Amino acid sequence: MTTEATTKDTGHARYTFRVRLSNTARRRLEAEWDRCRWIWNECVAKSQQVHVQGKAGGEKLTCGPAQLDKTLTEARGMAPWLAEGASVPQQQVIRDFARSRAKALKDIKDRLPQQRRAGMPRFKKKREARPSLNYTKRGFRLRDGRLHLAGQIVVTVVWSRPLPADPSSVRVYQDTLGQWYVSFVVAAQSEPLAPTGRVLGVDWGVKETATTMARKAADAAIATTKRALVETGRKHARDVRLVHPAHTTMDCAKCGARTKHALPLSMRTYTCTACGAVSPRDKNSARVMLVRAGWNPDGAEGVRPLEPPAPVAA
Repeated sequence: MTTEATTKDTGHARYTFRVRLSNTARRRLEAEWDRCRWIWNECVAKSQQVHVQGKAGGEKLTCGPAQLDKTLTEARGMAPWLAEGASVPQQQVIRDFARSRAKALKDIKDRLPQQRRAGMPRFKKKREARPSLNYTKRGFRLRDGRLHLAGQIVVTVVWSRPLPADPSSVRVYQDTLGQWYVSFVVAAQSEPLAPTGRVLGVDWGVKETATTMARKAADAAIATTKRALVETGRKHARDVRLVHPAHTTMDCAKCGARTKHALPLSMRTYTCTACGAVSPRDKNSARVMLVRAGWNPDGAEGVRPLEPPAPVAA
């Protein structure tokens, strides 16, 4: 497999395929997952223990990857059944736990609303948690179309398309229907498109979306769409900028004045009482986002701040 040339900052892409498992490979993957799940739960217990000790003693204690790696090394030395497993996926469990815990602590520090916080890592129950194993480059290899994992595990990949480059990591997991998959991470290929000289502002109806589906599902859909837009823009050499979403339908794109009240959905025309500008509601919102992104919708030179001060319309 040859690696195609890529440009810098093109990011990464995932390629997911079904796999066929022999009985031996299935047993070994499930055994490996049992070990990794045990390590995750030990990390959760250690984190909770450090939190309680720090709260009781009034001092700040840490529970980072370095301490957890040391604990894993000691556990592998004392538990032969744990040492029978590959070290690569076990170490990746610690990395995943550390990232999850760091994200939860950051959300608390940033005082995000409770519904938007990631939440501290929890224990994974055997009957509820689905197997998921992560391998870095030193823990797997591709040979003759088959995936060889650390721990003498060989799986047959159902290739639906070729990989564009050598993968840097792979995740082996089982979905809720019991099907097994592999997901390779490769460097995203850059396919620049010809410049058009045009810009586009997109106003997502967050409030209306949230009223028709569960809040978390709506947040997940919005986040997924944003990631897809950013990745597609990076792939095709397009500049994608995310702007602050507040008051995009209330601000005037021409003078920056803000209405005193939110416009009802039935009002499809925006009329600024400060400068008298009249524009379709959606077009005005799009122009407001372009201004916040640093692009003047009229094509004039100059960059405006992300959130310009908005004088209240009379």
